[in-house]
Amino acid sequence: MKSDAKADMKSDAKDNSKNSDMKSDKKSDKDKKTVVVTTSFLQDMTEQIAGDTVNIELIIPAGEDPHLYTAKPEDNKKLQSADLVLYHGLHFEGKMVEALEKLGTAVSKNFPKDKIGQMDEDGEMVVDPHFWFDIDLYKLAVEEACDALSGLNPEQKEMYEKNRDSYIKELTELDSYIKENIEKIPADRRYLITPHDAFNYFSRAYSVTVKAPQGVSTESEVSNQDIQETIDFIVEHKIKAVFAESTTDPARMEKLREGAAAKGQDVKIVGKEGEQDEQLFSDSLAPKGQPGDTYIDMYKHNVDLIVKYLK
Repeated sequence: MKSDAKADMKSDAKDNSKNSDMKSDKKSDKDKKTVVVTTSFLQDMTEQIAGDTVNIELIIPAGEDPHLYTAKPEDNKKLQSADLVLYHGLHFEGKMVEALEKLGTAVSKNFPKDKIGQMDEDGEMVVDPHFWFDIDLYKLAVEEACDALSGLNPEQKEMYEKNRDSYIKELTELDSYIKENIEKIPADRRYLITPHDAFNYFSRAYSVTVKAPQGVSTESEVSNQDIQETIDFIVEHKIKAVFAESTTDPARMEKLREGAAAKGQDVKIVGKEGEQDEQLFSDSLAPKGQPGDTYIDMYKHNVDLIVKYLK
């Protein structure tokens, strides 16, 4: 009996110790600085650099379209109470630009001007915000985020810079992976058709011709002329597959399929309704816990999909 009592006391002590640790962890979480990020890309980037040394709060949920997202009252509260706000810039968070410019740090703020894409949007030249498909620009964004986080937590600067360097090395390896796999597609088949113009940085970086009926923003108008031009392009180049995106309605691609079929060209819609696992990621990563929930996994998913259907 005494032996059992001793065991019980030890067990209780262990449980009390565990509870004490949990309280301690909870308190330390409370003491951490809060970093508010606009997108899943920046959530992942911050995690890669800062790990669990900060609390990260996301504004635009993974899977939602940042071009169309309107800030809610609770989002404004998050922004106002944050210790640091990180956002893309280049007008990507279109409806939140004013608030973000006052309160946040744009990870794109030091990009060389000649590396930033310009595109025609409804007859007007606009900045292309989809810089993350250029890995060299993404590395610059990582460096900017690291500097901002180091300013927030100077005592963690050395660790953050070590994590940054390790992550940039992984991004260099990712670049090699993409180049090697794109080579598997014959040069005369490297045509990527998507719903909106999100892949022009990818196009320039890896010599893949990209065409989309809609402009840079999913808010822009899609004219019958744009649709017809895309159909003609598909038929002219005998393109066999077009790709839906995770943040746009796959039904948009149906007009392209029907128009091409009317001209004798059979086209598969990759990632149509019910095939979400075969949609390209463009403006968001996947929700946490799903394939494509990190930048590197997202990019590999896209490249694997493109190669599978175009080679």
